[in-house]
Amino acid sequence: MRAAAAGEHADCVTWRGAAGRTPPDEPENHGAASRTPSSDGRAPDELALVLAQSVVSTVEAVGGFAGGIYLRSRTDGLLRLAALSGLPGKLFHPWWRMHVNRPFPIAEAFRLGRAVHLADAEEAMRRFPQLMAGLPFPFGSLYAPVAAGPEKYGVLAVLRRATPGRPVGSGDRHRMHNAARRLGTALGALAEQGADVRWDAEPLFVQSPATAAPPVRTGRFTWDLATGAVGADEGMHTILDTPEGRFPGTVGAFTEGLAQEDVLGLWALARRLAAGSRPATRRIRVRGPDGRPYLVELTGGGTGRPGEERGSVVGGFVLDLGSGPVTTEANDRIPRGFLSLDRLGRIVYLNQSAETILRRGRPDVVGQVLWEALPWLGKPLYEDHFRAALISHSPVRFVARHPPDAWLSFSLYPSHDGVTVVMVPADGQPEEPPAEGHGSAIREPAPERAEGPGEPAAPADDSVSVLYRPVALAIALTEAVTARQVSAVVTEELLPAFGGGQLAIYLLHDRHLFLAWETGFPQGFLDRFDGVALDARLPGVETLTSGRPLFYESMQRLAAAYPGIPLDAHVGARAFLPLIASGRPVGSCILGFDQPRDFSHEERTVLTALAGLIAQALERAQRYDSEAALARGLQDALLPHRLPVLRNATTVGRYLPGTQGMEVGGDWYDVVETGRGLALVIGDVQGHGVPAAATMGQLRSAVRAFALAGHDPQEVMSGTNRLLIDLDPGQFASCCYAVVDPGTGRTQAVRAGHPQPLLRHPEGRTEVLDLEGGVVLGVDPTATYPVTELRLESGAVLALYTDGLVERPGADIDLGVERLRAALAECGSGPLAETADRLIGEARQATDRPDDIALLLASRRD
Repeated sequence: MRAAAAGEHADCVTWRGAAGRTPPDEPENHGAASRTPSSDGRAPDELALVLAQSVVSTVEAVGGFAGGIYLRSRTDGLLRLAALSGLPGKLFHPWWRMHVNRPFPIAEAFRLGRAVHLADAEEAMRRFPQLMAGLPFPFGSLYAPVAAGPEKYGVLAVLRRATPGRPVGSGDRHRMHNAARRLGTALGALAEQGADVRWDAEPLFVQSPATAAPPVRTGRFTWDLATGAVGADEGMHTILDTPEGRFPGTVGAFTEGLAQEDVLGLWALARRLAAGSRPATRRIRVRGPDGRPYLVELTGGGTGRPGEERGSVVGGFVLDLGSGPVTTEANDRIPRGFLSLDRLGRIVYLNQSAETILRRGRPDVVGQVLWEALPWLGKPLYEDHFRAALISHSPVRFVARHPPDAWLSFSLYPSHDGVTVVMVPADGQPEEPPAEGHGSAIREPAPERAEGPGEPAAPADDSVSVLYRPVALAIALTEAVTARQVSAVVTEELLPAFGGGQLAIYLLHDRHLFLAWETGFPQGFLDRFDGVALDARLPGVETLTSGRPLFYESMQRLAAAYPGIPLDAHVGARAFLPLIASGRPVGSCILGFDQPRDFSHEERTVLTALAGLIAQALERAQRYDSEAALARGLQDALLPHRLPVLRNATTVGRYLPGTQGMEVGGDWYDVVETGRGLALVIGDVQGHGVPAAATMGQLRSAVRAFALAGHDPQEVMSGTNRLLIDLDPGQFASCCYAVVDPGTGRTQAVRAGHPQPLLRHPEGRTEVLDLEGGVVLGVDPTATYPVTELRLESGAVLALYTDGLVERPGADIDLGVERLRAALAECGSGPLAETADRLIGEARQATDRPDDIALLLASRRD
């Protein structure tokens, strides 16, 4: 303890508390994370610490209330939630996985490599309706891709309050970008050290820092009642708001600013303790000048110091706890149940009324996650109300059944640091939430009362909540056009929503059920059921023939209903759903669960409705498969099946159809032997579908006719342009046409709005040619197409291609051309067919190809 000199004066001494000095913000450490020990004494690994530090600091930087980091997994195309801060993990389990081809902002940010900023629900609904179907609450969100150079690692996401009508500011965009860049750099450094930064485990849950609050302050002092001298340490100087060494050391200065009744209480207690024959300690609460309560603990009695009169000195300390003790006492007096949850859903406080209502004591539940301490609150409907409160930051009300037969009315009041839960019996008068912000959450009205006196009505049907998932599934199914895409959507949307682990879809053909999709079952287990007839006594067959869904809460019940049926190693539950569209049987769907479980009435209803949506999507997909096969056959007939074979010239063509949608494209290539030389043609008609394919066929024929008639390249292009305008005004196409003399290599080339060709020289140097060219075909009947002359040396390779090979969503086409040029340069002087396969290899592996691709290579030898 340090005492101030008694003779010094004080300018202005006040008790500060809440207004006390706060230390400046510490600079953020963007380097390696410090290794902080975990609860079991072990230190978290470096990757966990990097993720935790990044998500917490980013949420604070952009004013968010929650955030997460998605990382690549070992499953191709699948992102997994690696870290989550500010939200309970259980409530957001359906969002732990994210496929990169799904129409969600996280997937788009990763796929396109660019940030997504959503200011409010209206903007999110317009751009990502599926996101709002699953989380129909008002909130804003920011997403930034995480990468180091060309290496993509994942996506950094932050949720925050909506700002309707006000876009995300440039400052927050910049901070998100910098945070993602720093995280990418840190992950890249870990990868260079040999760490695997892919994520296949459950998420890390990270507690968020509390909002700025007055710091807890303590100070010690001694008080000589005989002389009035007071000695104070550094803590007391802070509370008294006086620099050390300037406190006058008098009791008057010590009590300045206190109410008269508090000063009298302090003196009375101090004299009582000083006069005691034994050491004793007592506490008293006083109100500081700022109105905040302070706890003062005094100790006195017994023998004083040597040379001091017995009982003349008391010692003690002052503790500033904010309003905590007063609030706790006040809450315990209120005849309503109060719970306080942090942002991770853990119970941090409950009052005495809550103990009585829940019939659980504080030691039993404090520190536990709400849905673990009170499992009956874990129903989907109740979970959704908590989701609404945590995301919308608006008051929410609902009624829940407390087993066995009690009904409670809940009111949720969220804040940045957690949620206050108010509980009363449902036959009481629920407290009105504050008007401010109340209308911004999508909530139910207050529960209606039953006919009988004093009997509460059952809460609203759980389907109000679980319908969010059918809406999300319905939106996703509208975008799925093949049976495989439909099955993938069901796997991604349906299984997580109901906690399933296995899925099988059988399609009906010629009165037999054939396995079309499976996931989660032991390899080969379902093969024995593939192709079963409709007279087989199997649940997957009978659900379709009867039109009734079948639910089995355990495998024992399934075995009892179908004696002798083969069972896999799982011990969980099964649901068999009939897939019937407009009264026509399509197939059956099997959902498997790893643990035995009950199926509520609401879940059975929703699963049955979802089966109808799946059946309609599959029926549409089957029609697509048939029509797409016909369309691809038409397109294949319009492309050359063989290219001319010459002694001193080689040509190779490749064509890849797009994978999005069922319409055929308008890309084509051709090689024509003419009197002027070998004509190389490649073109791309605007749009897709039968009209584009028909135009493509007409243009191919026109170019062939003009070329075979002996016209020079400029005349071929001009004539084709005028023909297209006459045939189909408003339609246009790009084209590149080159005539090569196989003997000399002399080449004449002309271009109509088409990407520049590439030329690989014999020594390996590869360049993008600069053909002057003209406008696209079909726009200007008077357009001219200048001819460029060049020489194709022996061993050189000329590459013509359509933009589908070099275009990527959100990226500059010039970057794609440069990638193709570099790839052609690396191919060396191997066979031309191998070169073509290497150039389209990456595109061939892509499952989400938005455009057709045509490639034509030509080379000559002396």
